Amino acid sequence: MNRFKKIAAVLTLAPAMAMAVSACGPKKPAESGDDGKGNVAAATPITVHLAYFPNVTHAAALVGTGSGDFAKALGSNVKIDEQSFAAGPAEIEALFANNVDIGYIGPGPAVNGYLKSRGTLLRIIAGASSGGAALVVRKDAGVTDVKSLGGKRVAVPQTGGTQDISLRHALQEAGLKSTDRGGNVNVLPAAPADMLTLFQKKELDAAWVPEPWVSRLVKEGNGLLAQDERDLWPNKKFATTVVIVRTAFLQEHPDVVANFLKAHVTAVDWIGSHHDEAAKLISERIKKLTGKALPLDVVNSALSRTDFTYDPLKESVLTFADWANALGYLKQGRAGISDLIDTKPLNTALTALQKPGIN
Repeated sequence: MNRFKKIAAVLTLAPAMAMAVSACGPKKPAESGDDGKGNVAAATPITVHLAYFPNVTHAAALVGTGSGDFAKALGSNVKIDEQSFAAGPAEIEALFANNVDIGYIGPGPAVNGYLKSRGTLLRIIAGASSGGAALVVRKDAGVTDVKSLGGKRVAVPQTGGTQDISLRHALQEAGLKSTDRGGNVNVLPAAPADMLTLFQKKELDAAWVPEPWVSRLVKEGNGLLAQDERDLWPNKKFATTVVIVRTAFLQEHPDVVANFLKAHVTAVDWIGSHHDEAAKLISERIKKLTGKALPLDVVNSALSRTDFTYDPLKESVLTFADWANALGYLKQGRAGISDLIDTKPLNTALTALQKPGIN
C-alpha cells in the first residue's frame, strides 16, 4: 500500500532546553519550527487524544491510524492516544473531561456539546463522510418504510445521537411519534452489535444505523434497506461524520492541528482513489478494534453508500441543529451555533496542499 507523503518534520531542541520548558509554569503552546517545506512540527513532546468509532463512516480515521500516516504527519514528538467509541454522546462526555482533543463524530452530538458548553468546548474543523446511514427493517416485521413503523420497535445507537435525531425527524415528517412523546413507535437505544443479535432473535423490528451496520443487518440480520438517508437530503449530501477539536487544544497547539488536518485531507483523498486497498485496511482495522472480522463484501457494500469528504457540509449541520431543536433536545437551532464550524484551520491545510478552500 502506498503511504501518504510525509507531512511533518520534527525539530529537536537541546535536551536541557526541553527539560526547562517541560518543568516550568503552567501548560503553554508547544514551541515549533519550520522544516523549510511549510511543515511545522511540535518541539515539546505532547499527546493528542484522538477519538473515533469503528465504523465505515469514520474510515478516514481508520486509514490514517492504521497506516501510521497520522503519526508520521505529526512527528515523533507527538504521541497519538487512540480512543474508540460506540456513540457520539459518550465521546462528548470524554471531551468535557479533557480526555479527547480531536475526534471524529456525528454532527448531532457535536452541536449538543457546543451548546451545552455555551460555545466554549469545541469546534467543527472539517468533514469526514457524507451518507452511509439508513433505516433497515427485518424482512418479516411487516415494515416497508418510515410510515409503517407505528407499533414497532426501532433501535438507534444512542439517544440524542445523529441517527436518533434523523429517525425522530423522519417520524415527525410521517406523522408519527415515539412512545416517550405520546406516540406508538418504541425507539430504543442499543449498541449496534446488540441490534444485530436482536434482529436475529426477532426482538427488534428496525434500526436507523450508520455503516457498516446497515450492511451487516441486511446480510446477517435478515434485514431490508427501507430508507437510504441520502434520499432525504438535497443532492443526497449530508454530514454523517465531522472532525471536532477541543477549543483549548486548538488554541494551544494550532500547528499540531494544522498538520493533523493535512493528513486527514490526504486520507480522505486516498480512500477515494484506492478503493480496494482502503476496503482491506478498513476491514483489518475494524477487526482489530472490535475483535469481529468484517468481510470485504460487507465493507464494499458499506462503501457504496458512503461518500468521503473533508467539507463539513455546513448547511446539513445547521439543519441537524434545527431538527434537534424541534425535537426538544436543544433550546436553540441554527441561530445558536453560528461559531461552531471553523474552517480556517482546514483552509490553512488546504492551502499548504495546494487545494481550493472551503467556504
